[in-house]
Amino acid sequence: MIKLFILSILLLSTQETLIKGKVIKVTDGDTITILTEDNKQVKIRFDGIDCPERNQDFGTKATNFTKDLCAGKNVTVKVKGTDYYRRTLGVVYVGSVNINESLLKQGLAWVYKYNKSKHYIKLEQEARMKKINIWSMKKQIAPWEWRKTRKTKK
Repeated sequence: MIKLFILSILLLSTQETLIKGKVIKVTDGDTITILTEDNKQVKIRFDGIDCPERNQDFGTKATNFTKDLCAGKNVTVKVKGTDYYRRTLGVVYVGSVNINESLLKQGLAWVYKYNKSKHYIKLEQEARMKKINIWSMKKQIAPWEWRKTRKTKK
């Protein structure tokens, strides 16, 4: 009986939560809002990556890339958690296209500083070697560093 109980807990903890909905807003390269099938708006922050901010080099390009891939489209989000701002953290898919990975491959995102995903790190390194987009600049400033400088200037 105890073994069955432990097995059921393990199975429940490994199940992924999925949210499906239509993208109704692209805030920036790594944040969207979807309207779910039950008519709820959910703000999604792409898990594991960090795109340049809108006023930062390549910020507009990252935002437009995300818009081109998913604005007005139905997406599936693999929920990973919630962030400090109560946004849903997730991996976003349009069909079989992983948007989080696509941003890394195109050199339009950094692997977020706390993310240790070897796969994501490899995708970023490949974009760096190709020197595409943010990696074409001589000196790149990670979004989390850029945000720090903006806070101290206010």
